[in-house]
Amino acid sequence: MKYYIIAGEASGDLHGSNLMKALYQEDASAEIRFWGGDLMQNVGGTLVKHYRDLAFMGFAEVVMNLKTILNNIKFCKSDIEKFKPDVIIFIDYPGFNMRIAKWAKQKGIKTHYYIAPQIWAWKENRIKAVKRDFDRLFVILPFEKDFFEKKHHFPVDFVGHPLIDAINNRIPTDEKAFRKENELDERPVIALLPGSRKQEIAKMLSVMLSVADDFPTYQFVIAGAPSQEYAFYQQFLAHKNVKFISNKTYDLLSIATAALVTSGTATLETALFKVPEVVCYKGSWISYQIAKRIITLKYISLVNLIMDEEVVTELIQDQFNTENLKKELKKLLDENHKKGLLEKYIQLENKLGGIGASAKTAKFIINDLK
Repeated sequence: MKYYIIAGEASGDLHGSNLMKALYQEDASAEIRFWGGDLMQNVGGTLVKHYRDLAFMGFAEVVMNLKTILNNIKFCKSDIEKFKPDVIIFIDYPGFNMRIAKWAKQKGIKTHYYIAPQIWAWKENRIKAVKRDFDRLFVILPFEKDFFEKKHHFPVDFVGHPLIDAINNRIPTDEKAFRKENELDERPVIALLPGSRKQEIAKMLSVMLSVADDFPTYQFVIAGAPSQEYAFYQQFLAHKNVKFISNKTYDLLSIATAALVTSGTATLETALFKVPEVVCYKGSWISYQIAKRIITLKYISLVNLIMDEEVVTELIQDQFNTENLKKELKKLLDENHKKGLLEKYIQLENKLGGIGASAKTAKFIINDLK
């Protein structure tokens, strides 16, 4: 069968790659064409567009790049028509994917959504479009099943969170070799995960690095995003207590003592590695003013949303400053605090549904097509 997959971000590339592996395992004759990244490309199939050419952060940035986005949508529709897939599998990336799904449904193409749009966070009225435009919805967060089925009477499949598979299936890190290879000394590591887009990286790192001198017995290590070139990070590497490692975030988290993390999927990844973290976010003034008026969630991190309590501290916008970050990082390094946090992390993992999300989703998709 022929599968067309659209993933528009780094996290989508990760989950898309694992889904592709499962599809190839279940369907030996599978033909896959996709929008994604290096991880998906390493599995096989044909890469149409890389996510680094698609990602625009915030309301203002989207408006500024509207022409490019509209051209991408036009090109995507044309590419799908030429390929004639049996199903389109949308992975997250709702602004783009929901536009394509509306068109695809009208064309009579099967539409499956893996990692559902977070309409529980904002734009809940999108439920009408979800019901209209998608044949199947595969959700990865436990509270999403109740949201869609009980509140909106739309049946979905809870498949568990694919990050559990991604972390469990990786080759364990040899810490000694990893430190030597990346010129890290013996001091404990504080990982800095500033995001994957240039705008957010620049905003986040300037504050994250401002506390490095206050913790001389630790070494701060920036996790470079695969979508960005090393040259972009050089402006942040003048600091004597900072190292840089590109595209090895999981290896870094596996040896980290604590982490400063930009809000997003990375907050959950850090928790699943059992690393104490502070969640940070600062957007452009315009984007933030718009967001706070339309998003009504109590929390911004997946860890706190899933647990429905403040397990990890969130420093947002003006709260994200040097003084607050230094205070919260000191807390993370306290052994008693770490012990309590670890217990919460174990509860979190249990809530996420165990291993096998990619395999379950692939079987659902193939059985539906049959």
